Amino acid sequence: MNAIHRGTLILLSALFLMHPAPAVAQQPPSAPPAPSAPPAPPRTDSPPKPGTVTVPVYKPPLRGAPGGRVGGGTRGTPRDLFVLSALAPDHSGLTVQEQPTLYWFISGPTSFPVELTVSDPRATKPLVETRLPSPVAAGVHSVRLVDHGVRLTPGVQYRWFVAVVPDPGRRSRDILAGGTIERIDGPEGLRTQVAQASRERLPFIYAEAGLWYDALAAISELIERTPDNREHRRQRAALLAQVGLPQIEDAEGDTPNR
Repeated sequence: MNAIHRGTLILLSALFLMHPAPAVAQQPPSAPPAPSAPPAPPRTDSPPKPGTVTVPVYKPPLRGAPGGRVGGGTRGTPRDLFVLSALAPDHSGLTVQEQPTLYWFISGPTSFPVELTVSDPRATKPLVETRLPSPVAAGVHSVRLVDHGVRLTPGVQYRWFVAVVPDPGRRSRDILAGGTIERIDGPEGLRTQVAQASRERLPFIYAEAGLWYDALAAISELIERTPDNREHRRQRAALLAQVGLPQIEDAEGDTPNR
C-alpha cells in the first residue's frame, strides 16, 4: 500500500471516530391488548311499565252453558238517559256460593222505580221480587241473596233482572238488564286454596276457576273495604272488560241494596 492510500484511510478513520453514525432508537415492545369484557347478558327482569296493574284473568267454563246477559247498554228517556248493565257474563255465570251477591250498574241517577227479580225456572213465582228505594244513585249496586232468604240449588240456571220502570202502568216500557247464574260444587282443591289465600288473592283464584260471580264479589268487597284504592277499581274494570261490559272505574261508588 502506498503512502497516499495509507494516509487516506487514516483520515477517514479519524473522521468516523469524531462523527459516529446515529444510533437507531429501539421501540419498547408493545404490551398485549387487554382482553375485552364479555357482553352483558340481556335483562329478563325488566321493570313493569308505570301504571301497569296485575288483574284477574277470567277463564269461562268450557261446557258453554246457555243463557247469559240480556239487555244493557245506553237506555232510558230524554229525561233519564243512562247505561244500565247487569254485571254478568254473556254466558251462564257460575258460583260456588249458596247465597251469592248479584251486582248491577247504572251510569247516572234515576228517579224512576227500580226493581230486582230472581227467578227459578222450576217455579211459577219469582224467588225475589223487590223494589229499591228511589232515587237510585249512579254506580255499582249489589243485592245479597242472604238478605232475602234465597238459597241456590246446584245445577239450576237461575235468571235475574234489574228493571227501571218509567211507567208502572205500561210494563212493556221497562228498561231491562239481566243475567244467568248457576251454582256448582267447584273444582277440586278450591276450598283449600281459598282458605289459605289473602283477600287480595281471592279474585284471582275465583277468576282462574271460571267462577264469575265469586270473582266479582271478591274484588267488589275489597272496593267496599277500601273505596279509595284505585288499583282495586282498575282490577274490577279489567275483569268486566273481559266479558264485554262497560267501563265503570270512574263511577261514584258502590251501593249495597237490600
